[in-house]
Amino acid sequence: MDHSRRVVVSAISTTALLTLAGTWAQPSHPTAPLPKPPYATNPIDGDEIDRLEQATALFTNRATENRMRTVAVLEALLQSVTDLLDERRHGPRDTARLHALAAKLASEVGWHRFDLGRHAEAARYWIGGLHSTHELGDIDAGAGLLSDLAYQASWRSRPHTAADLLRRALSRARHPAAQSLLQLRLARAVAALGDRTGTLRALTAAEKLASVPAADPVPGFCSWYSTADLAVDSGQALLDLGDTRRAHQLIREGQAELPAARIKTYGVFQTYQARSYLELGEPEQAAAAATEALDLALRIGAPRCVELVRELSPRFEKFPTAEGVPELLARAAA
Repeated sequence: MDHSRRVVVSAISTTALLTLAGTWAQPSHPTAPLPKPPYATNPIDGDEIDRLEQATALFTNRATENRMRTVAVLEALLQSVTDLLDERRHGPRDTARLHALAAKLASEVGWHRFDLGRHAEAARYWIGGLHSTHELGDIDAGAGLLSDLAYQASWRSRPHTAADLLRRALSRARHPAAQSLLQLRLARAVAALGDRTGTLRALTAAEKLASVPAADPVPGFCSWYSTADLAVDSGQALLDLGDTRRAHQLIREGQAELPAARIKTYGVFQTYQARSYLELGEPEQAAAAATEALDLALRIGAPRCVELVRELSPRFEKFPTAEGVPELLARAAA
């Protein structure tokens, strides 16, 4: 887990990322057991792991607005977990518990770095988490971390990389909810490439998988995933393909379903809605939606949402006299 604890800020090449994903996508073969670590026959008490699990649950199961202010606590928890893993003084069960904590915390801290635009750091946390899911043999959790890396690639206008990562993740993901989310993100990536057939195929698969019953619990990485996300991201994919009115309808429907606790996601969805209003030639309503998104992002400290609004500025500049537009442009430029 040194990848997530001792972060080295440097560029991660697309080739290296796809090589990692390709290795992960190949099922591992049984190998001879590793020698036992020096203290494995005398593991330390598991009470500390109990406390770490309780603290992790407390600080990750909070409303988005509150979680964004507790990243220092999450980093400290991750430090403690990786220190314990480095000591190698636990039996197999407690070691697995520590790896599960490491993967969850690395994912959380990685998202914080991503929201701040610190992409190399975010990727290294997620790759660190991926190593822990490998140690656990948790295929769906590993697929989730590949999906996070793919989401980042899409965000950075690298849809080819995103699509490649998602296809590798889909090759092994098991739970239908996980597969549905991966298909939805694949639809977003191929829509950015202008692939209508691939987009519609992925959206159809995502919708069908979302309603498939499963005996196993939903994996933690997609426990938040809902029909609201399916509707809005489907709309965004269709917007990229030029299906503006259907896209606008889906975005509005999905946004109405979103739980109040997911305030950052609501801000992101508002920027999608603003874009769809712009595509429909309704700048006043677009300005109202973008202004609400900007207010929310500034209030909760979400730089990524602020950046989304700023990226719409060139489109708003085409409507300099529309109600709300001059004020929005001035605030976005500040």
